[in-house]
Amino acid sequence: MQQTSTELNHLGQKKRQLFMVLCGIFLTNALLAELIGVKIFSGEGVFGLTGAQIPVLGTRLDFNLTAGVIIWPVVFITTDIINEYFGKDGVRRISFLTAALIAYAFLVIVVATALPPAQFWQEINSQGPNGTSFDMDYAFSKVFRQGLGIIVGSLVAFLLGQLLDAHVFHWLKHLTGSRKIWLRATGSTLVSQLVDTVVVLFIAFYLFGDWDLKTVLSVSVINYLYKFTVAVVLTPLLYVAHTFIDRYLAEEHHVPMETFIAKD
Repeated sequence: MQQTSTELNHLGQKKRQLFMVLCGIFLTNALLAELIGVKIFSGEGVFGLTGAQIPVLGTRLDFNLTAGVIIWPVVFITTDIINEYFGKDGVRRISFLTAALIAYAFLVIVVATALPPAQFWQEINSQGPNGTSFDMDYAFSKVFRQGLGIIVGSLVAFLLGQLLDAHVFHWLKHLTGSRKIWLRATGSTLVSQLVDTVVVLFIAFYLFGDWDLKTVLSVSVINYLYKFTVAVVLTPLLYVAHTFIDRYLAEEHHVPMETFIAKD
């Protein structure tokens, strides 16, 4: 059935609204993941277990992960949805914008941590548990101000991972057409996150730090195992998201799916 200009305008408005919502979710979670990523937590400790001591490349490692991985899966899913409905150009635009805003956030943090603390603020917040004392301004700086290597590594890895994800996603889409959402979504995530994981650790802790290549690769394996598992487990959520989005875009009008799925 031929669509009227009113219907197409209405659909265009809905797609713009959808893009803004997806960009907001993507940007917020990517920025938060960078900010909370300074904390390394024990995966086994979450469940009250002792360290796994998994043998990797001649050494034994526990599941010690950056806190950013808690919400990074949201970025995975949002990237795949943007890929599906807005193509590589949509992913590139939000990726470059997010990288710029992350850099801006780190710049603001550097300035904020360099400001001299008020004496009363130091005194009020100097008491820790059991009567212990600590330097609040030092603690504030340690929490919020990451090293140059981590900042550079995370930004480079983020952009490389996102752009690679977009290309692999659409390469798989050309092979499968509108079928097998799970293949292009999971496949692109697994490839891009392998690169992301290795690059951020290599830049942050090998080029700028004192890790050797063996340690970088060993820790990369543990982190990638987590991301691999999460990408597979969360695949059904993509189908749920697709169902709701398709209904939202097509409601009130009989709009075929091909109308609003990205062609590139």
